[in-house]
Amino acid sequence: MKDYIVLAFKNLKRRKLRSWLTIIGILIGIATVAILMTLGNSLQEAVMSQFEISSTELLTVQAKGLSGYGAPGTGVVRPLTRDDVEAIEKLSSVEKAFARNVEQVKVEYKDEVNFGYAISIPEEDREDIYKIIGVEAEKGHLLKEGESGSVFLGHNYYDKIFKNKLRPGKKILIQGKKFKVVGIMKKKGSLLFDNVVAVGDDDLKELMGYGDDVDIIGVKVKSKDLVNKAKEEIEKLMRKRRDVKKGEEDFEVQTPQAILERVNSILGGVKAFLVIIASISIIVGAVGIINTMTTSVLERTKEIGTMKAIGAKNSDIFKIFLFESGFLGLIGGIIGIFLGLVLSLIGGFVLDKLGWGFLQPSFPFYLFLGSVLFAIFTGAISGVMPALQASKLKPAETLRYE
Repeated sequence: MKDYIVLAFKNLKRRKLRSWLTIIGILIGIATVAILMTLGNSLQEAVMSQFEISSTELLTVQAKGLSGYGAPGTGVVRPLTRDDVEAIEKLSSVEKAFARNVEQVKVEYKDEVNFGYAISIPEEDREDIYKIIGVEAEKGHLLKEGESGSVFLGHNYYDKIFKNKLRPGKKILIQGKKFKVVGIMKKKGSLLFDNVVAVGDDDLKELMGYGDDVDIIGVKVKSKDLVNKAKEEIEKLMRKRRDVKKGEEDFEVQTPQAILERVNSILGGVKAFLVIIASISIIVGAVGIINTMTTSVLERTKEIGTMKAIGAKNSDIFKIFLFESGFLGLIGGIIGIFLGLVLSLIGGFVLDKLGWGFLQPSFPFYLFLGSVLFAIFTGAISGVMPALQASKLKPAETLRYE
């Protein structure tokens, strides 16, 4: 085995230019796979983070039937109300229900303007709400109970959205009204949370005038075992309150598991599509290996005849050419995977500078190992036909070639 490897390596070294041109073909394919797979993984992680909730017992209730465009639960024909929140909180399986409103707002700081989303923070039990939705302060503090005229901001307001970094104690304008920044949220990698403006419920209601309408009702269930029961109870209650029949609901109750399953299903299809695209590049590289090895067989006909004349078996000739093609795949795979990862890191850096920092490359170990093994396998399989062709050549015929 050692002799086969040494001989294959020496043969490739003798034909450096052709070997490297073939390797370039396979490394481009593997690099494409690496880039698309890291892109697929980072996309999946980014999307999953949009649904990141610290508690698996949290349900969300929102109205359906859009009459406009906006965040989930906004612009609906028949919105939820504060009375719905109070009614849901009285259910036996529910520990707490809280209202959340999401409003598109204009944020100004030192002559810089940004249009983003403001979310309401209930006036009571704020510490419990922060634990439920999983937010923490990196600088300053989150809104405290009874603290009005103040806001805390998503992490991107600190280091990306405005050129002049916002810090606790600074003043900003929201819809033309002045608010004090009391804190900056820890980075969550979430498109929503990292770009959010969190405002006290009373302040946001006064600013936007949404009255008793509610965009989303967050529901904390007493235990994980009661999630399905709570969902059924809420649906039954809301059908009665909104006077709709089963199957005709103008609202929806969602569990974290249901949302993640739906998202995973969609992302699985996207990743499969990316793999198909990447496979085209691999096929092109494989064709290059077949071409190189076939040419090598034709050029080395006399050499093959000489080896057979001194006792080399068909299996020996086959293994030599198979190892050569496998080497092409191995070298192309190793260089390709590292090239792909470097390009992915550069792409992640550019995305971060453009404000898309939540789309960062993800490098699972199986990607390294799988890509290299796949490259070796592709190279070996591509070399089977030329290797068989070489092994079947007869010594008497091959030695006639000049």
